[in-house]
Amino acid sequence: MKKEESENRLLIDVARLDPEGEDLSGEVDIVDLDEEFVKPFGGVRYRLHAQLFGTELLVRGRLEQDFDLVCSRCGRDFDTTVHVDDFTASVQIGEKDECADLTSDARDSIILALPTYPLCAPDCPGIEQKVQETRDDRWGALDGLKVSK
Repeated sequence: MKKEESENRLLIDVARLDPEGEDLSGEVDIVDLDEEFVKPFGGVRYRLHAQLFGTELLVRGRLEQDFDLVCSRCGRDFDTTVHVDDFTASVQIGEKDECADLTSDARDSIILALPTYPLCAPDCPGIEQKVQETRDDRWGALDGLKVSK
C-alpha cells in the first residue's frame, strides 16, 4: 500500500505508486463537523484504486463513515453509516509533487452523502401526539337547570 495518513489527511504517495495502479484501503479521521445533530465517530473507511495517467492521478472507489444523527421525525438519536459507492477524484500531478491530497474530496463526498432529513427507521411514526380533550363547560350551567312545563 502506497499511501500516507498524516495529520488526519488522506495522502497518496504518487512517487511510489505502481504504474499499473494500486488498491488502497484504510481509515482516516477527516470529517470534523461542529454540528449539534450530526456527529461523526470513527474515521472514514476507504477502499480505493489509484492509477497515474501521465500527469493525472485518477482515484476511484468506496468511502464509509459512521454518524450519530438525530431523527428528523421523532427527535431520537440513532447511528447510521453513510456510504459513497462511486467516489471519484482526478488530481493533476506536477513534476515535483510527491503526494496527492484527497482529504477535501473525500470529506466533501461524505458530507454530500448525508441524508437531508435523517430517519431512524423508514416507518418512523414521528413524535407521539398527545391529544387532550378540552371540555366545553359553557353549556354546563344548563345541566342543572330544571325546566317546568
